[in-house]
Amino acid sequence: MDKMTKAIELMQNHKLEEAAKLFTEAIDENPKDPIGYINFGNLLVHLNEFERAERFFNRAIELDDEAGTAYYGLGNVYYEQESYTKAQKQYLMAIEKGLDEADVHFMMGMTFIHQEYVKLALPYLLRAVELNPEDVDIQFQYGLCLAQNGQIEAAEQTMNRVLQLEDQHSDAYYNLGVVALHKEDAESALAYFNKALGINKEHMLASHAKAQVEQALGED
Repeated sequence: MDKMTKAIELMQNHKLEEAAKLFTEAIDENPKDPIGYINFGNLLVHLNEFERAERFFNRAIELDDEAGTAYYGLGNVYYEQESYTKAQKQYLMAIEKGLDEADVHFMMGMTFIHQEYVKLALPYLLRAVELNPEDVDIQFQYGLCLAQNGQIEAAEQTMNRVLQLEDQHSDAYYNLGVVALHKEDAESALAYFNKALGINKEHMLASHAKAQVEQALGED
């Protein structure tokens, strides 16, 4: 196993200091290889060392301006600092350079979500779902975005898909409750809110919604 592969494995196992040492050695041995700078940049993002990470990704781009993962890493630097417009530019560059992976489309969608441009987010989240249909977080955010765009039936289907992937997803049950209320089905909504609270008794949104539905049913 070469140093780069070993360092990535260490990083995945949260042995970050050991990984950093090996990445540094790998870069010293191959200073013209952009992959070393990209991997070290990813590690620095994990450590919230954003200024250093930015320098490493920019160095990778200097060495290979077609390296899509370098632009993606740079996008993550800006995303983590809530500079969503700057992050978007980098994610778009990554996509233009051929990085057609679920994560980059998902992160692009999330930059729009944070800026409340839900219509612009939708196609990116859809592409992320197409590329990785087994990812719970991607499915859930896609479902939320569908609901925010008024596509209630599709949102309901997606939340049920989330529950197929993770049957203890309290937020999915809560959102199915909201969908049921939208359909004026208070009994089903109450059942969903109870499901959410059965998984997470601290779910404040479900607790509040349950109380309101119970009050409305009591008044009837």
